[in-house]
Amino acid sequence: MSQLVEVQDLAKVFDVSAPWLNRVVERQPRRLVHAVDGVSFGIEAGRTLALVGESGCGKSTVARLLVGLHAPSRGQVLFDGQPTQQTLASSQARTLRRRMQMIFQDPYASLNPRWRVKDIVAEPLREHGLVKDKAEVSDQVEALLRAVGLAAADAGRYPHQFSGGQRQRISIARALATRPEFLICDEPTSALDVSVQAQVLNLMKDLQRERGLTYLFISHNLAVVRHVSDFVGVMYLGRLVELAPKAVLFGSPRHPYTRMLLDAIPDLHMSGRARTPVQGEVPNPLNPPSGCAFHPRCPHANARCSQERPRWQSLAGIQIACHAVEEGRL
Repeated sequence: MSQLVEVQDLAKVFDVSAPWLNRVVERQPRRLVHAVDGVSFGIEAGRTLALVGESGCGKSTVARLLVGLHAPSRGQVLFDGQPTQQTLASSQARTLRRRMQMIFQDPYASLNPRWRVKDIVAEPLREHGLVKDKAEVSDQVEALLRAVGLAAADAGRYPHQFSGGQRQRISIARALATRPEFLICDEPTSALDVSVQAQVLNLMKDLQRERGLTYLFISHNLAVVRHVSDFVGVMYLGRLVELAPKAVLFGSPRHPYTRMLLDAIPDLHMSGRARTPVQGEVPNPLNPPSGCAFHPRCPHANARCSQERPRWQSLAGIQIACHAVEEGRL
């Protein structure tokens, strides 16, 4: 299968320095956060890649870089073989935006409370000139609402009249309005109850089957990732540390950080296997550790880990950045 989305050495640096005069008076240096630092991956058409990691590891920044909400500091995103930065600056920008859409994390904040549902879902149709008259708008909106499990009568209601799960369904209907090929889902179920999460995730899987959608699914919940993904990428402090097919990653994780994340999941089957809670704290991104960023928390770290940044490489069918795995110490 061909890769619909390809990310090459993507990086984003944010300047979080104090104002210039404060820096001069207080003799402070500039402060930079490397939110994303050299991330590379590809997603095949019709498949789902999930990115997981602790809060602040750069997952949401990757999502925003993919849709063009941030400009990358380094690297590029290719969509269908074309670099998105150049496309978004050209006359083809509208076509690209129609082909990729984003579902945001908080269904309470991502819908305009003053608009009726019919206007929220119809906005992309009007913006991209996909409908000609009011009757066609109504027909399309009703079809989209039915596709996400809502009733046509819901079109006349306001967002505050819906539950969180229903609001997220409205967000999904809005994202589907332009008939996209690629959906970026930034923790779309984290604000929802567990029972509602399952309904929304099942809906997204059904829509993927029916419409051939490609997903980038961002989450910190490994149970959710196991349910929806084909491939899983694990991020730590702005870098990918492991990328593998779902069955391989959950069955035999290689990177020490991936193992710690999986060991922290409650063992419902009472299998008796040894479990290790995630140790330590995520380092300050303004002052990250030298070498491998994970080495202060890693039980397998040695002198090389603290000095030399591990390179991203393919080993036995997975991609990984770890000296201990490379040297066979694990």
